[in-house]
Amino acid sequence: MKNESKKTSRKGAEAQRTRRIFKCFIYITFILILISSCNRNDRGGLAVSDVPVFAVNTILAVEGQIQDYITFSGDIIAGSTVDVHSDAAGRVSELYVSVGRRVNRGDAIAAVDPSRPGMNFRHSIATAPISGTIVMMPAQVGMMVTQAVPLARIAGGGGLEIRLHVAERFISRMAMNQSCEITLDAWPGEIFYGSVSEVSPTVELASRTMEVRVNVRDVDSKLKPGMFAKVRVITERKDNIVKIPSSAVINRFGEQYVYVIDKDPDDPEITIVKKRIVTPGIQIDGVAEILSGLSPNEEIVVRGQTLLDDGSRVNIIERVTPLSSN
Repeated sequence: MKNESKKTSRKGAEAQRTRRIFKCFIYITFILILISSCNRNDRGGLAVSDVPVFAVNTILAVEGQIQDYITFSGDIIAGSTVDVHSDAAGRVSELYVSVGRRVNRGDAIAAVDPSRPGMNFRHSIATAPISGTIVMMPAQVGMMVTQAVPLARIAGGGGLEIRLHVAERFISRMAMNQSCEITLDAWPGEIFYGSVSEVSPTVELASRTMEVRVNVRDVDSKLKPGMFAKVRVITERKDNIVKIPSSAVINRFGEQYVYVIDKDPDDPEITIVKKRIVTPGIQIDGVAEILSGLSPNEEIVVRGQTLLDDGSRVNIIERVTPLSSN
């Protein structure tokens, strides 16, 4: 009997100990839940420290001008050139001018001696048919020439031109008086201007190209015939449009959109992004025209947008300098 009472009392003690342990577990669990709930916010039950914040760079959309163009290359030539020929065949006896010399119409260029063995003739004087600048002197004293051999070449007052050969696929985009921007290795960093002055009515069969001539405005007389030039022919220009860097536009699943910087409606101190569907237009040189969906001076994400979603929290690391309005 004594052994049975001891067993019963031992079982009762173990049961009480188990109940105390269980109560302690429940109490500790309740405390942990209470502490966790204090750290939660209204964003789907996530703690503030658990909400991801993405580092981004931003830029302002600007209102300005955008232009589409096609780039060509060619040599600068004199607008009008005339070769000087002798009226008689013979030996060049004297040259009166040199390359770079300015001459007037009728000035003497060279003397040609048409004499033959046993026959002496008066020297034939070749004169300038137009006023201009000597740009080439193929004749040399002592050389034999005929009426078909040019003694000199004169560039007239027609200005400078660039002769372009336009591929057939670009012909439909060429027109008279189109503005052109011209750059040269000889003058790095400078832009010269001109316009399309002549468009050939035919296409060369061998090369499938059309000749286009561009007048060059050389106000400071820096350009010389023979220089190599790169020409941007402006085929389309739009003013007062909204433009942003092309890299800011995301193209996924048939949608084109940007992320616009906004404030969290629940906490104005928190910066978030809003997904905005846009319609791009011309895209050239890393700049995109936005036809709809965006207004000037709106701040958009230009770097770091690949991981964003509508409503994502962001930290603006850098505000990039806006594009030029021109």
